[in-house]
Amino acid sequence: MDSSSLKLDLQLRFRVIEIIALWEGRLTTNHLCQAFGIGRQQASKDINHYLNDFAEGELVYDRSLKGYKPTTRFRPKFCEGHAHEYLQLLDRHDDLGGVLSFLSLKLGGTQVLDVPSRYVDPQVVRTLVQAARDGLAVDVHYDSLSSESPEDDPSRLLQPHTLVFNGFRWHVRAWCEKNQAFRDFVISRFRGPAVLDDSRPKVGKELDTDWNNKVSCTLIPNPRLTQRQQEVIAKDNGMELDTLSLTITVPRALLAYYLKRMDVAHPYNPELDAFYQQVVVKQDDAYQSECGHS
Repeated sequence: MDSSSLKLDLQLRFRVIEIIALWEGRLTTNHLCQAFGIGRQQASKDINHYLNDFAEGELVYDRSLKGYKPTTRFRPKFCEGHAHEYLQLLDRHDDLGGVLSFLSLKLGGTQVLDVPSRYVDPQVVRTLVQAARDGLAVDVHYDSLSSESPEDDPSRLLQPHTLVFNGFRWHVRAWCEKNQAFRDFVISRFRGPAVLDDSRPKVGKELDTDWNNKVSCTLIPNPRLTQRQQEVIAKDNGMELDTLSLTITVPRALLAYYLKRMDVAHPYNPELDAFYQQVVVKQDDAYQSECGHS
């Protein structure tokens, strides 16, 4: 069957089928039910349609997994097989705008500026996802900027709990046995195969203090700008126009990423022109005590 003759909604469902199978290594009807709000019977029908017409012998049912897993013959036809497709799906599958961009629709008169896609090994992502889901550790090599050369760098044992998109790249939040702390690991920096390890005592998300503790701070236009300039900046950044401010509350572990995403001048440089520090953090006592050190 020619894939171009399929209706748009069915192409999208087949695309989700391929992405989940490729990056999680386990596809169930529940994936389609959650992503599209359809019933289990319709989801099963869609999967069978895909298997019979586009992937015969490429996805097989595994009773131990209670789902379909890809074979070595599996080749995507409705997606490109890039990691960002899966990570965007995790982040925005229930957002209409995400669905449109997810389909890569080309609309006249628009241009989206994308940064180059970083290579991510599907096997590594599948292993991280399974470890986070089942509370397991992962034995993997990681190319840290502070580590020795790859030849001398031993593998790390990590216990991941959450995949995070910080607006620029994806990382995994995980307990690191080497550092005895929760750290952020850029997914594109993992090297070689990742191996599950079920022999370690579980260190779960509930123990990640910086993840579970929320902090608040207030963003304002730079007070050194003129009143009119401050009003323009406030409108640009979704601030309350009567107070010219926006208060955010995020996990402490994500605050620095959020400030960077909002292009906040932090820490503030009094010697730099205000025009290049348009959004700043309001330095009140509450902020200083909670997150001024971030």
